[in-house]
Amino acid sequence: MVVSGWLPLNILVLHGPNLNLLGLREPGIYGFTTLAEIDAMLAAEAGSLDLAVVCHQSNHEGELLDLIHAAPKNNQQGILINAGAYTHTSLALRDGLAGVGLPVVEVHLSNLYKRETFRHHSYIAPIAIGQISGFGAESYRLGLQALAHHLGLASPSSSA
Repeated sequence: MVVSGWLPLNILVLHGPNLNLLGLREPGIYGFTTLAEIDAMLAAEAGSLDLAVVCHQSNHEGELLDLIHAAPKNNQQGILINAGAYTHTSLALRDGLAGVGLPVVEVHLSNLYKRETFRHHSYIAPIAIGQISGFGAESYRLGLQALAHHLGLASPSSSA
């Protein structure tokens, strides 16, 4: 629904390294859902929440950082991020996310805390409003709902 002069809130969705291989890479851990299917699911969910999403995937830390820095200029009001392996290694992404001052929800397909111990630490979690992991592709949908709720657009149970 578009009301004259009304624009939906715009959410930046970032997928980090190797997520372009979803559906092929270690399906026992990450499932068979492709990144294109996740992006389509997010677009549909965003529509039901009166949000717009812009999805990007990159294997390059600097490109992800440039997208984060541009988010306020691009009229994006929140960030949903699966930083992949950069979750555990990138102070630059953490500082960039903190620096733009937008609400951030961190998501992961697998449960990080049931995996190798080096995956138990997230540099992003301390500056995020929340972290959702372990629900496969559903983690993204739940993260988008949580971000919408934080922005005052939806109750946590507004969408089944």
